[in-house]
Amino acid sequence: MRAPLSPDADQATSLVALPERERSPWWELGRRILAAFGILAGTVVLVMIDRGGYRDSGDATTANPFGTVSLVDAIYYTTVTLSTTGYGDIAPVSDQARLVNAFVITPARIAFLVLLIGTTLEVLAQRGREMFRIARWRKHMGHHVVVIGYGTKGRSAVDTLVNNGLDRESVVVVDPSPEALAEAHADQLAVVTGDATRREVLRRAGVATADQVIVTTDRDDTNVLATLTVRQLNPDTFIVAAVREQENAPLIRQSGANSVIISADAVGRLLGLSTLSPTLGTVMEDLLTYGGEGLEVAERELLVNEVGVPPQSLPDQVIAVVRDEKVYRYFDPVVTLLARGDRLVVVRPAKELPWAPRPGTHNEDFASDDHED
Repeated sequence: MRAPLSPDADQATSLVALPERERSPWWELGRRILAAFGILAGTVVLVMIDRGGYRDSGDATTANPFGTVSLVDAIYYTTVTLSTTGYGDIAPVSDQARLVNAFVITPARIAFLVLLIGTTLEVLAQRGREMFRIARWRKHMGHHVVVIGYGTKGRSAVDTLVNNGLDRESVVVVDPSPEALAEAHADQLAVVTGDATRREVLRRAGVATADQVIVTTDRDDTNVLATLTVRQLNPDTFIVAAVREQENAPLIRQSGANSVIISADAVGRLLGLSTLSPTLGTVMEDLLTYGGEGLEVAERELLVNEVGVPPQSLPDQVIAVVRDEKVYRYFDPVVTLLARGDRLVVVRPAKELPWAPRPGTHNEDFASDDHED
């Protein structure tokens, strides 16, 4: 449950923020060209209404020294004036015409140039920037995490990864939904829009070079097919997949998932525990929730001063030991004494406190084989 908001925070969150409407740059260009033609037409009408205040030196004669400004002349004058060409053959001579030029046609000229030239440059610059960003992103893409499906489970998975130190630039979301696209962009994540069961979509997401892939769509059949396709494109990546029903877990494992999470069963067990023992349900929820002041489940490396001691004697509550890629429960006779290379799955405070420092945060030496001199 969130903490109550302060009055200032509550006022800040009550501000209305409307989402921006995503449109094609070419649609924006066409819209502004129409607006520019509207300015052109309005100026022509304005010149025609006040044509008596203009002098056309090209049509001037002895009988008519000021010339006659026709509709064609008005169009010509408006075009060369708004485009800042200005040949001077048609010029305002009356005070009224000059005031209209100063306070109406000149601002219209500026708006005309901004709409046409400014928009064209904006479109070209925007497309160029986007192409450059995509090219640079693809160049540096590799050893990243692909999240297939950006619903509730997908967002929670990304939040957990980011909170544990993963850079947002190392996450790529694959989802066909426009809503998911908007939410992922709001979370500053790269998105590939499309069906994750199609090879081309997964290739664009860089699945072939991804270190991990999280499959968490709303349909078990889609998860199975997406997992199978990912495994074919990248035989070495680590795939974590979610299924709603227990009966589909073996099928998704056969499709290539390294780890399968049964969401419906997990939620059902939590509901059952909370019913039998509200206190136990609260503790389990605390363990599954990242951050805050409560508890967390984490995997960490063994420290040098922890080699050769029983798991139960460590400050952290050890619940499992990973040795030679196998997981042993803390009471298993195989892991009675901890050895170099072991990794510990522990329950510890979610926030580092002076009386409960996290191992590895105070320049301790690790006992894993990777850290040996």
